[in-house]
Order: sequence, then C-alpha cells, then structure tokens
Amino acid sequence: MTAIRVLLVDDDPLVRAGLSLMLGGADDIRVVGEAGDGGEVAELVDSTRPDVVLMDIRMPSVDGLAATERLRGHADAPQVVLLTTFHADDQVLRALRAGAAGFVLKDTPPAEIIDAVRKVAAGDPVLSPAVTRQLMLHAAGTAADTRGARARERLAALAEREREVAVAVGRGLPNAEIAAELFMSVATVKAHVSRILARLGLNNRVQIALLAYDAGLVDETGGSGH
Repeated sequence: MTAIRVLLVDDDPLVRAGLSLMLGGADDIRVVGEAGDGGEVAELVDSTRPDVVLMDIRMPSVDGLAATERLRGHADAPQVVLLTTFHADDQVLRALRAGAAGFVLKDTPPAEIIDAVRKVAAGDPVLSPAVTRQLMLHAAGTAADTRGARARERLAALAEREREVAVAVGRGLPNAEIAAELFMSVATVKAHVSRILARLGLNNRVQIALLAYDAGLVDETGGSGH
C-alpha cells in the first residue's frame, strides 16, 4: 500500500510536533513536510507532493483560509483539512467554497484525526454535524433565492443520473451507499462524481454538496428536496 503523504501547517511548533508524532504512528500515513505559515504552502506542495494538507485555520501571516484559496488553482492540488478550535459560519463556508475537504477540531481524538486524513485522501469529505447544520442554515439564509437560482442553473447542465449522484453526495453518502441506492457499481459512481467535478469546475465533493444545498435539493433530514 502506498502511504498517504501529509503536509502539516501550523504556526505552533508544539502542535506540529504532536501531529507529526501522532500521524507517524499510522503505518499508512507519512508526514512529508512541515510549515509554520500558509505562505509557505504552495512551494512545499510543489516540492513534497502531499496527498493531504493538514493546516491550521488561524496563522499570523497567511492563514489557512487564504492558503486554501491559493491552492485552488494549483495543478493537482492536494486535499485540504483545516484545523480549528471553533466553527465560525463565515470562515467555514469560505473555506469550503475555496476547496477545503473538511474541518477537524484541535481537541479531536487522535484516532479521529487519522481517520479524517484517510477519508479525505480517499476523496470523502470530513464534515462534522455542526458544519452540516451550518450548510442547512446557509441554504435558508439571506440571499438564498439568488444562490438557489444560480445553483439550479449550474446543476441543469448535468445528466439525470449525474444529478441524482450530486444529490446523494449532498446528503453525505459515501460511494458504496450511493451505488446501492441508485443501483449502479461503485466504479460508475466514481465516474459520475469525476464528470460532475469536471463539468461544473469544482474541486471536490464538498463543493458538490454546497451546490445541492443551495439548489434546495437536500432537506434538513438529509433527504432529497423538492
């Protein structure tokens, strides 16, 4: 098995040391580099080619949000998981729209952080229930009508099966569950997801989920909207 390559970014060297020690205990994860500021990320991504960037959201010079936005245009950009001590609506949504694959609270148990790295490396988002609730509030908030119209217009470019997959992604279902629910193979689900990303110019599944929420296709119970 090829090890998951991880780049650590945090301005606190003790936090980096702790994360490095923790991740180093997993046989399938390899820490390939460290940085103390978001301004160093792009260059280190070029030199270390990580699969996942585990990055603090708050840093004094270039924070994790700005660094994530800068990576958006990077060729073959790695998945980004942001470390945070809180869930602030505006920052969460800004980071998700910039292409972050998820959030991990700094007090999360080590096993769950390791699991989060594995999940995003496999292409699955890491969204806590708190973040999911914020997505629902965001979809119902001010300017929702404008966002909804734009989202529905973008999703109209998808074929029917692609749209069904997009809604399932918005509900947070993994590929295996989408395959079972829509009566298709996991490989076909992956192909649909890849086509959706390419056709809509998105970076990852989280951004598909955001569009599904904005379009009103996912309700508060996690089912399909009407």
